[in-house]
Amino acid sequence: MPNIFDYLHWRADVPFSAAPFNDVDNLILSELVYTDFGGIVSDDYSALPLAEVRERFYALHSRAEIEAHTAYSYTARAPFLMDPMLEGARFRDLRLCAYEALTDKDDSTQFSAVTFLLPDGTAYVAFRGTDGTVVGWKEDMILSYHSGTSGQLRAADYLARVAKLTDCRLRVGGHSKGGNLAVYAAAMAAPAVQDRIERIWSNDGPGFREEVRSREGYQRIQPKCISIVPDTSVIGLLLESDCLRMVVKSTAFGLVQHDGFTWECGPTAFLPSEQTRRGAYLERAVDHWVARQDDATLRSLVDSLFTVFEATGEETFHSMTTKKMRTAELMMAAFRALPKEKQRELLAATGKLVTSTGATAKQMLTDDRAQATADKGQVTKDK
Repeated sequence: MPNIFDYLHWRADVPFSAAPFNDVDNLILSELVYTDFGGIVSDDYSALPLAEVRERFYALHSRAEIEAHTAYSYTARAPFLMDPMLEGARFRDLRLCAYEALTDKDDSTQFSAVTFLLPDGTAYVAFRGTDGTVVGWKEDMILSYHSGTSGQLRAADYLARVAKLTDCRLRVGGHSKGGNLAVYAAAMAAPAVQDRIERIWSNDGPGFREEVRSREGYQRIQPKCISIVPDTSVIGLLLESDCLRMVVKSTAFGLVQHDGFTWECGPTAFLPSEQTRRGAYLERAVDHWVARQDDATLRSLVDSLFTVFEATGEETFHSMTTKKMRTAELMMAAFRALPKEKQRELLAATGKLVTSTGATAKQMLTDDRAQATADKGQVTKDK
């Protein structure tokens, strides 16, 4: 089925002057930001043409190296987008600037962003989503009990800095956590910067706690926000979001739909879909579970869980899976080393999640039976 690579081939010779920037173009840039531009794109406003970026990138990384990484990370394919992007007029003149990348284990921060200067005279500010690092996923989970994370604050500072460097119209977006950072940065921006923003995209990114959603800046940008999610989205339905939701088709199932490279599109737009029953089931179950935990408990659970993960000494979840026996032994030892009350807390939380899932499944089964009975009654009445 067609994805963003197919779209790039279809639209290669269609400039933005003929077909304006759209939702699919947004996803392409939100995926491209997963590329490691370190040592290539400067951290200031000195823009580098995409062709030169590709040349320098492959001088540092072989295609075989990138291909090998795709076996365990869907985001590893991001650099391969540069080839079709350079084939035609649409993205050939794209320029990159203001690249930042930081991973701080002590501060539980994994942050990266880059600004794309588009041929239509606008700038797309792209925030990278979660990579495969343990610290990256920990920061994601911190969103459940804390507003104004280190990554979110950095995103707000980054957008403010880019806005000062240019006076052009802005677009802001990202995939996964990057989508959350995009909305947060725009919400915290000064009104004058918000007025320059044309659109904000959260591509299957989590939402926000009430204290963020109630802020004036957040409310002010909502007409410009769009949340694009696959039909069985999980990540993009975590926490609440007031963004307009667009549901799209995916060639994958379940959590794998989070991979934007599986989203189906045509020559001009994503192929629309509706949230599946499985997606609604997962959303209801997770929301119910999170609602039953207070902030202190969520913080404690995240700290305990990642104490167990970090005890392996591995920086990525992929490296854990390549050493399954050793990882399991170290994690079990770390769990046993936790205070007894922390052990009980983790086990109780797991039990509550199972209970919440079961209760949701039971309710949906009851709803199905009620609907079947109603449908049967309607058929009888019609006869």
